Amino acid sequence: QVQLVESGGGLVQAGDSLRLSCAASGTIFSINIMGWYRQAPGKQRELVALMPSGGSTNYADFVKGRFTISRDNAKNTVYLQMNSLKPEDTAVYYCYSNILGAGFRNYDYWGQGTQVTVSS
Repeated sequence: QVQLVESGGGLVQAGDSLRLSCAASGTIFSINIMGWYRQAPGKQRELVALMPSGGSTNYADFVKGRFTISRDNAKNTVYLQMNSLKPEDTAVYYCYSNILGAGFRNYDYWGQGTQVTVSS
């Protein structure tokens, strides 16, 4: 079993920055993908950024130039540096990972979500 534990959300003003962290723990042979999604009230969950192992990073258009995803593979941790935050970035941010785990099978995992609120 694998757990994703997120931290770093909060209440900020427009233009401020936040850094989200997500650490994976448990039975992990390798991590294929780590990334972030978000869900605003009344809306569907949407991709923010994905970082495959050995592949190209993928950003949603609405965060390009403002958000940066990074990984510390030694710590099985992914970060999301969010700069120039806007009120429309307000959402619950979910960590996502695809992991080679028990039985040498690939599994999808989600974190519990962390609230990011940006006031105008």
